[in-house]
Amino acid sequence: MLRIDRALYEAIIDHARRDHPDEACGVIAGPFGSDRPERFIPMENAERSPTFYRFDSMEQLKVWREMDDKDEEPVVIYHSHTATEAYPSRTDVSFASEPGAHYVLASTREPETTEFRSFRIVDGVITEEPVEIG
Repeated sequence: MLRIDRALYEAIIDHARRDHPDEACGVIAGPFGSDRPERFIPMENAERSPTFYRFDSMEQLKVWREMDDKDEEPVVIYHSHTATEAYPSRTDVSFASEPGAHYVLASTREPETTEFRSFRIVDGVITEEPVEIG
């Protein structure tokens, strides 16, 4: 189960809406081994695409080094889908390289509502998990 603070949930939604029609992406870091998302880190979609996202490699290196320096890890890795449901695509699954992370998808295909779902992706297997917003 993903337990996420309402402010972090809203930050993901705001980022997804702000970058629409392109996909938004980023991470929420938390203390290593805690499974607690705490520090919101919006990132650039290097592809600037409505159908694909990719972290800029230099920005990702900087963010991951900063997490290492703070004894953090990526607890949540998020991105948005702009025209489809909030479910991992084959490409999303192929790029899922953090087995301990919650992979959050926010769909902005409907202007008035946002679909928000979380998944574990391990060895190519997608498992949806409940989300508790606190």
